[in-house]
Amino acid sequence: MAQNSVLEEKYPAKSHCRKVAQYLKPSLSQKDAPITIYLQGQKTRLIEDNDEPQPFRQRRNFFYLSGCAVPDCHLAYHVSTDRLTLFIPPLDPDSVIWSGLPLSPAAALKKYDVDEVLASTELKSQLASTDPNSTLVMREAHLDSLPNVHKSFSTVDYGHLQDAIDECRVTKDSYEIALLRKANEVSAAAHIAVLKKLKHAKNEQELEAAFVGESIAQGCKEQAYHGIFGSGHNAATLHYQANDQPLSGRWNLLVDAAAEYECYCADVTRTMPLAGTFNKESEGIYKIVQQMQDECLGLLKADVQWENVHVKAHEVAIEGLIRLGILKGDRKVIFDTRTSVAFFPHGLGHYLGMDTHDTGGRPDYNDMDKMFQYLRVRGKLLEGSVITVEPGVYFCRFIIEPYLKDEKHAKFIDEKVLEQYWDVGGVRIEDDILITKDGYENLTTAPKGIDNMMKIIDG
Repeated sequence: MAQNSVLEEKYPAKSHCRKVAQYLKPSLSQKDAPITIYLQGQKTRLIEDNDEPQPFRQRRNFFYLSGCAVPDCHLAYHVSTDRLTLFIPPLDPDSVIWSGLPLSPAAALKKYDVDEVLASTELKSQLASTDPNSTLVMREAHLDSLPNVHKSFSTVDYGHLQDAIDECRVTKDSYEIALLRKANEVSAAAHIAVLKKLKHAKNEQELEAAFVGESIAQGCKEQAYHGIFGSGHNAATLHYQANDQPLSGRWNLLVDAAAEYECYCADVTRTMPLAGTFNKESEGIYKIVQQMQDECLGLLKADVQWENVHVKAHEVAIEGLIRLGILKGDRKVIFDTRTSVAFFPHGLGHYLGMDTHDTGGRPDYNDMDKMFQYLRVRGKLLEGSVITVEPGVYFCRFIIEPYLKDEKHAKFIDEKVLEQYWDVGGVRIEDDILITKDGYENLTTAPKGIDNMMKIIDG
């Protein structure tokens, strides 16, 4: 089914509820009791010392089970009857003066994949009338919205809902994949807008404006995350945020930016030559990173061990940096001493979905092995999961200089050659990859590769 026709259907909230319920059941103490799942949506919150609301972002787990991005809502899913009820704010006449009529229960029932829509004022009475022998599954943090109602249930489980939803969100259905495709489609258009403006811009902020403006024009008012538009040495800062520096005299621009569509995120990085063409040093590094990504993509399929793919990225990086003369010595010894971490300090990628760094990756940030400490996904990749593949090579003095002072690493780094590469800053290439049974599908369509980018830059 084509992407647009899929998205004409309702977001599959009930399918997600069933998936979560199936995951939950073995964990509950009362396995045969009726189960009610309760979740609270994000509340309207005011800016501190101000009467304006904070920008609204729906709780992702709530959206996963409802498809509803309206503030101040609740949901209850009765597992045994497969009945999903959405509770929305009642009509407030004073609010209508300023904001217009809100979503009505009838309109909500037509829009969302739910069985019933009631006013949130009915939440307590509805839950209190539930079978007293049933189990209520909820998060303890949401008790404030259910004072004493939980006492109507024989058992209340606070410990399993978060983990169940986190794990279920890892594998995507066809609707979610269509949302991710759309987010990538808009992100590609925005990256093209930056490429077209690249040679004419004077400041990083002009290129950020071009990206955000194109995203909005294409129907995505929200960015998946705060975009990175790092020129020169700024590209060596992994999550550079300022985006306000002049471009004059700098070699490259690293753009890590993507749109969000209907609560689903793309995550795309491209590295571009500010002069219109890469110089020798930049092109050498770009080709290494491109090879890192190409060889890692070639390994992807369901059940592949993600750590092994990450290792492949380091092996390719080491080989390339030796070829340029930045590293010297035996490849295996350089790998074993972890010297390549100085140039590729982050993990190869992360799960992607409603959050940029999506759930279920089970990272181990206490890992003493620096090569794996920041790897956001551990273990085997699941069929139907979406993961980013984002290798990079960076020239960050703060990270590399301690390696130059440590003889264990310094003997593998040629400082004279390295001196020629500081102004490269950093090169990263990132795509969003759907894992299939026997391989993968690249959801990202933003132009990459030197020739493809040059055609757009030169107009």
